[in-house]
Amino acid sequence: MNITIVGTGYVGLVTGTTLAELGNSVFCVDIDDKKVEAMKLGKVPIYEPNLEEMFLRNIQAQRLFFTTNLKEALDKSDVIYLALPTPPGEDGSADLSYILKVANDIGEMMTSYKVIVNKSTVPVGTADKVHATISAKTTVEFDVVSNPEFLREGFAVEDSMNPSRVVIGCSSEKAKDFMSKIYQPFTNTGVPIIFMDEKSSELTKYASNSFLAVKITFMNEIANYCEKVGADVDKVRLGMGSDDRIGHRFLFPGIGYGGSCFPKDVKALIKSGKQEGFNFEILEATEKVNTSQKVILISEIEKYFDGNLQGKKIALWGLAFKANTDDIREASSLDNIKILLEKGAKIVAYDAIAEENIRKILGDTISYAPDMYSALEDADCLLIATEWSEFKNPNFKLMAEKLTNKVIFDGRNMFDLETVENAGFFYKSIGRKTLEKL
Repeated sequence: MNITIVGTGYVGLVTGTTLAELGNSVFCVDIDDKKVEAMKLGKVPIYEPNLEEMFLRNIQAQRLFFTTNLKEALDKSDVIYLALPTPPGEDGSADLSYILKVANDIGEMMTSYKVIVNKSTVPVGTADKVHATISAKTTVEFDVVSNPEFLREGFAVEDSMNPSRVVIGCSSEKAKDFMSKIYQPFTNTGVPIIFMDEKSSELTKYASNSFLAVKITFMNEIANYCEKVGADVDKVRLGMGSDDRIGHRFLFPGIGYGGSCFPKDVKALIKSGKQEGFNFEILEATEKVNTSQKVILISEIEKYFDGNLQGKKIALWGLAFKANTDDIREASSLDNIKILLEKGAKIVAYDAIAEENIRKILGDTISYAPDMYSALEDADCLLIATEWSEFKNPNFKLMAEKLTNKVIFDGRNMFDLETVENAGFFYKSIGRKTLEKL
């Protein structure tokens, strides 16, 4: 089948590459000339494990194409995926201007039946708005479908090729037939294809992400309480997760959630509720707790240095909002850097993947190290903000030699307590006992 993907961000590029891998001819459209030319030359514009190999394979197989010409791609395709940004506005509501602009353009260009697929995360009722926008410009038959993505950054290729489910909001049998054919390879391997109405499909995405945000935040609150009463959150987590009604995933405490999905989707669902006269009180509390959780270690750092961070050199391991991505949107590292700089501290950061994106925002307001150990040189302490695998089993002897003080503030609970204790470090993590320096 011939398919067009409008938008080549995380969702669009992974979706387009996956659909090409399944044997379709896929035309990816983006308005950025330089980005399109780079992709034509085989350069992947985002970091995502295992994406580059699949990307290059499908370009070479002539199943994956890139263009800035929407009309050209539209004329070649039966199904058009909209994978466009829906950033939060100042009031938290999702900005649909990119989607509706492209919908308007499609309406003006369309000359034959098309299935328009909303792949972006959008509020309930967006399919109706897209339909109305296109209808205002054409009398040609078309259908609008909601097909939310459930990709985890850092595991997007794995999730796209082995989805837990495919959710499709569709009220047209003709469009349903098209979508069934696209996802037939998944049906053959037992992946459930769940058809429902468009509004239920749209809400399924928001509800899923918001629930996970609540789960993470609840565990963070439990971790904070563990510290008050002397419990160990690692043991509590294992005990909880062994209940199959709860499960082990998303029970790891830390310095809050970030990224392009959870913060935005929680805000959007809260705002959508208010527009209907409904208050999502649990989500409002979740957002409030997460905001404070992201910088919960700041007070601990201040406490260790007797309230004075002026001139203190702090090594920071990790800049991305999570491991295995270069995405820094809503990253906890940014919140911590901002406050630490305001308090007079100096930051030396290391993140091999996300550094370039941070530089675009912070420039030279912080320093950047070429490797994890160089960041520690003469630093007064180490703060860990991202759970990169290379941090999991460090050389503690070398760390002690590099650091001015053997002090670690760990926002991701990277290390085994006994190991750190034997190494003689002061070690403050989340929801576990604080280890005093030997």
